[in-house]
Amino acid sequence: MIDIPLNYYLSLSAILFTIGVVGVLTRRNAIIVFMCVELMLNSVNLTLVAFSSYLGNINGQILVFFVMAVAAAEAAIGLAIIIALFRNKQTVNIDEINIMKW
Repeated sequence: MIDIPLNYYLSLSAILFTIGVVGVLTRRNAIIVFMCVELMLNSVNLTLVAFSSYLGNINGQILVFFVMAVAAAEAAIGLAIIIALFRNKQTVNIDEINIMKW
């Protein structure tokens, strides 16, 4: 079996997290922003699994299941909010949505 060094996993995770942060900060579409948040959560999951495997401890892998459950709930609630906003405002552009305006 080929052992991949820990820094490869951490580098990939850092790249994925950076792509997610750039997507959240630059995109205006709410669906793409949620996808970038999910990408960031998955990069954290990759880091947790990599360290868990490296240290020989299963606690990081157990924590990944909790993060995935939170991510699934966040995706379901976030998409429901986006659908409700689209029905009212006819757009998913974050700049055009201002529900606090009278």
